[in-house]
Amino acid sequence: MKKTIIFTWLLGFTLTSCQKDFLTVVPETALSSATFFTKEADFVQAVNATYVPLRAIFNDRHWILGEMHSDNTYYARNILFGAVDGTENIADFAVPTAGGVTANDNVLQHYRLDYQIIARANQILAVIDKVDFAAASKNNLKGQALFLRAFAYFQLVQLFGKAPIHLTPVTNREEAAAPLATADQLYTQIEKDALDASKLLLPKATQEAGRVTSGTAKTLLANLYLVQKKWSNAEAVMKEVVNNDGYKLMPDYNDAFSTTSGNKNNAESVFEVQYLEGAAGYNGNFIYRIVPTPITAAELQPITGTSNPQSLSGENNNIPTPDIIAAYEAGDKRKDISIGSVTLSQSLRDNKVYPYIKKFARPHSLHNNTGQNIPVFRYAEVLLFLAEALNEQGKTAEAAPFLNQVRTRAGLAATKATSQADMRTAIMQERRVELAFENKRWFDLVRTGTAKTVIAAYGARVKANPLDYYFPKGAVPPPNAFTVLDDYYGLPAVEAALTPNF
Repeated sequence: MKKTIIFTWLLGFTLTSCQKDFLTVVPETALSSATFFTKEADFVQAVNATYVPLRAIFNDRHWILGEMHSDNTYYARNILFGAVDGTENIADFAVPTAGGVTANDNVLQHYRLDYQIIARANQILAVIDKVDFAAASKNNLKGQALFLRAFAYFQLVQLFGKAPIHLTPVTNREEAAAPLATADQLYTQIEKDALDASKLLLPKATQEAGRVTSGTAKTLLANLYLVQKKWSNAEAVMKEVVNNDGYKLMPDYNDAFSTTSGNKNNAESVFEVQYLEGAAGYNGNFIYRIVPTPITAAELQPITGTSNPQSLSGENNNIPTPDIIAAYEAGDKRKDISIGSVTLSQSLRDNKVYPYIKKFARPHSLHNNTGQNIPVFRYAEVLLFLAEALNEQGKTAEAAPFLNQVRTRAGLAATKATSQADMRTAIMQERRVELAFENKRWFDLVRTGTAKTVIAAYGARVKANPLDYYFPKGAVPPPNAFTVLDDYYGLPAVEAALTPNF
């Protein structure tokens, strides 16, 4: 996608609705929905702005709520850093929740960013059919808005299990306080939007790089169907993507992920969030949020490759657990691509060696300024979705070849699973290591009904062996660690103050 398009930041105006009352006077010198949306270029700009919150979601929040809130990653405790923060509460499964709401700021910010996407999509969809321009372009823009709204609602239902549904622009505070929709109501709306988007969007071969495609919408549909256990529906849409949509595995697992300036939106990429290194403000800094600390400039430089490394202090997060490290089979090429190690001379631990997420540590030029994209859906996941959908219908032999495509690239032998139960275990194991650190693990545990069992056992290991989980000698998890094992987060307390429905 052209950089001048995909990296458009927040629109510098307020998109407001104008009443249809004949007494309403629209100021001709101020930008509003009535004066801005007059041509195709206006809708292109508005759609670009609808993508924008994804950068903050994936750089800042989603990995906390989706990966650290699992047995894949934890935080590296620094007892000199101060009070426990909201991120540690999520990693410790100790998020304070009362009356269905929580004050955790990670939850609040993720919630607000999803509704930014929804509000912008709603504004586009409310007016686009009233403006005359080429049908093909209009359909593609509508498809993107529909997909982004569906994706935001999918994140909300994954995180909270319920949320208000808004399908038209909110024009006043009373309208903002909508009733909470159930998970099933949200699923129905997500399915409708994603289905419509799949028919309007262009395929990967002709879509502008970086924008969502018809295959992206179908992959979201498959994810939804798997959550709902609609196995045959998931099979049908994934077969369309496999047979018709032009994706393929990159031969080398390492090349499935972008660098800071290249290999973006490659053949395996079904959807990835776009970043641009540099001073324009479109960069990320993900690796700096997750590398173990305190780390000196000399220790950091081999990880980032920058010419101006600077030391980092504090207490960083998303550190691979011994559990995920042990999950890789012998000879799995993905392990050394996904996980590296660093020795921190300033660590208070006797063992100063820490693992870190290497797959997102790509060399770049500027300290704390990265440009590699963050994957949302990859073709490897399409293959695993299809394998799962087939196996759950008893088509275990048909599922094996799709699982084995992923294993072969990893340098592993074909699966030995032949029964449905063994294949189910093999597929979920493969999802864990193939998609490690891509914010899938917690949601997989929830949708398979295994979250409480897996996390209770994991919590027992952390509390029994804190040294193995990066605590300095004498430091232990807090007393309330691993006591809040709910499938969903509480809704944000700050938003609860604005509505009677929470």
